[in-house]
This record gives sequence, structure tokens and C-alpha cells, in this order.
Amino acid sequence: MPSQPNAAAHIQDLGAYVTASPSSFHAVHEAARRLNGAGFTALDELQPWDEAAGAGKFYVIRDGAIIAWVTPETAGPTTGFNILGAHTDSPSFKLKPKPTTGRFGWLQAGVEVYGGPLLNSWLDRELQLAGRLVLRDGTQHLTATGPLLRFPQLAIHLDRAVNEGLALDKQQHMNPVYGLGDPAGEDLLGLLADRVAGADVDAAQIGGYDVVIADTQAPAVFGAKGEFFASGRLDNLSATHAGLTALIAHAAEPLPAGAPIAVLAAFDHEEIGSASRSGASGPILEDVLVRISDGLGASASQRRQAFAASFCVSADAGHAVHPNYAERHDPANRPALNGGPLLKINANQRYATDATGAALWARLCADAGIPYQEFVSNNVMPCGSTIGPLTATRLGIRTVDIGVPLLSMHSARELCGVEDPYRLARVTELFFRTAA
Repeated sequence: MPSQPNAAAHIQDLGAYVTASPSSFHAVHEAARRLNGAGFTALDELQPWDEAAGAGKFYVIRDGAIIAWVTPETAGPTTGFNILGAHTDSPSFKLKPKPTTGRFGWLQAGVEVYGGPLLNSWLDRELQLAGRLVLRDGTQHLTATGPLLRFPQLAIHLDRAVNEGLALDKQQHMNPVYGLGDPAGEDLLGLLADRVAGADVDAAQIGGYDVVIADTQAPAVFGAKGEFFASGRLDNLSATHAGLTALIAHAAEPLPAGAPIAVLAAFDHEEIGSASRSGASGPILEDVLVRISDGLGASASQRRQAFAASFCVSADAGHAVHPNYAERHDPANRPALNGGPLLKINANQRYATDATGAALWARLCADAGIPYQEFVSNNVMPCGSTIGPLTATRLGIRTVDIGVPLLSMHSARELCGVEDPYRLARVTELFFRTAA
């Protein structure tokens, strides 16, 4: 398998990618920038894809989702797709309508909880607003403020029992401050318009916005032997980045005969159920795969043959065993940081892994020389889900769920091992080259 940079270089690049991606829209913009540099061609859903009718490297963006693929010279109407599925969004807070609020001389931002953030982890941090502004004429602009907001915690002197149990009301307590003044004379949207890079945006022309809060603390490697990596949004930019680097490395090498069509599908809105035009429950992946098949001259029957020959690796973060809460984990399956990517299993198909997918993952990891670990939930702990079952259900494509083990999942700042994201990228590159 072609070589990639080592784990130290990969983790630094992951940090750079996360830093450039405070929102799902920034994540796809940064992915597109990297794909452009690697010679990929951007396609427009509103136009014919004549140039994609054959071998090449392409991508398409739909809102906060991106799908990129490499079609080999040998591809035909029944060639299968090897898909790495991930997502670009993370638990956070989203800016409400009429967002400029405040009282008692404080300026505050009105925000709505997005997904399931670990609320206390967002307290007393320097935070930013980031996302897209859509003007009334339909033009779109990315904005990111840099350090701007803070959820200030109440001093212990005013809540002596706080260490016996912190209870945060999502409406009353999760209103970040961003300045001093009278909200009647301030306009948070004007501030967002001023922070658009490279464009003069009139705040009065903003017709809509998708803006979230993101942590601004830089990612960091730490630990006794430099074995830990802390960053915001590792769930799930760690997998999006692994798939992106693997696809670019894959495209740079000669493709073997019979190679599948390698696809990175990074969806939006996974943290809130995936039910959107850019989410895994929506039509975006099927739309793209159908158009690729059409370009290869596939009939409806041949397209179904191609789907039957396809495989999806659903890559999303999973849980490492927590040393202070070991009773919350399965007693026999206790994944560790730097023990390798997880194979995620659930009897009720909250993860899509079955025996066929487990066997493929075991073979890929062995061929790549990468260790992996099995994850299953404690029977009394509800199991989350991923895009895996959604993709399997929508398209009938065989799917296996995997991911990088984390501590502090859904925190403003999550923790992984420095080796595991690199290992995920390595095995993903092999997956892209291997007919399943």
C-alpha cells in the first residue's frame, strides 16, 4: 500500500483541518480546497456531469456535505463503490432568530442547543461564531469571528452546592455573553457580516444564516509520552479528515485492475438525526451514485448490480474505556486509546456491522498491518447510532461501522490517541483500493 506521512504528521494535519473547520460549511470548504490542490474537479449539481463520464477525480458540495470520488480507468456499468461515510457536524449551539439579546449591561447571543453537547464542558471557554450567511440574492459567504463569546459559570460563593451536582437549564443558563452595552443598539449579524473574509457584506441584506458556536482553543498533543491529542470536533472531523487524506493519497497512485470507485461521503446533520437534504437520511449519496452510474452507461439493473458489489465503511467516533467509570463499559470489551480503530457492534443494528462486515474489516486491518478493537455497549447503557444503518437501509449497500476511540465525546474538547486517526487513514486507503 502507498505510504502516507507518519502518525505525528497526520495528527498535526488533523489539528490544522479542525482549526480550519469551525462549522460544517467550513469543513467542506477546507476539504474542497485540499481536493482542488490534488487535482480534483468540482461539479455543479445544476449542470450536466459530462466530464465525469469516465475516469477521473471529482467532488460535489451540497450545503454542509461533500462527496468526492475517484473513478478508475477500468470502471464500467457494474463497478462497485467503496464508500467511506463520515459527518461534518458536531454537537454545539446554533444561533437563533433575533440573536442579539442581553440585560443588566451585558450583550448576549440567543442560541439553540444543537445535538447533544456536554453542556458543562462549554463553560468558561473563549468561543467563536462560525457558519454561513445567505444574502437575499442567494449569494453565500462563510464567516468566523474568532474568540468572541463565553458561557460564564456562576461563582461557587453564589452556589455552595455546585460541586454536589451542577444542573444547567438550556434556556436560562446557556446564553453566552459577547460584550457590554444595550442590545437595542447592537446588531450581532452586523458583527458576523464584518467578519466575512474577502468580501464586503451588508448585514441588512442577510436573508438567512446557519451559524454555530465553536471552541477556539488550539488542538494539542500532550501526555507523558506525547500519546494524547485534544481538540474540539473530533466527533467526527477525525473520520472526515482520515477519509479525505486517504482519498487524496489513493488518487495519487496507479490504481490496480478491477479497483472499485472510491468515494468519500461526508454528510451534515448526523448529530440531529441526519434527516435533511445534506444528511445521510436524505438523497445526496444516492443522487451522486446514480449520476456516476449514468455516466458509465449503467442501466437500472446494472446500477443495482453495482450497489450489490459495493461496501460502505461508516466511520464515526466511539468510546474508549474511561478509567474512572469502568462500570459503564462492557466488562469484556474495553477499547483503549492508541489500541487501533474500533469495530462497532450492536445486536439491535444501531450499528450496521454484521459478520460479513466484521470479516472485511479484520482482513483490511491485517493487510494494512493495523490493530483494531471491538466495541460493544454495556447492556444497561443505551447505544447511540451512526450513518451506517441509514446508508444500509436507504441503498441496500453492505455496511460496517468503525471509528476512532475517544474520551469526553460531545465535550467542547475531546480526547483521542495520536496513533488512531493515522491508522484509520491507512486502512481507509487500502479499503479504497480493494474490491469488497
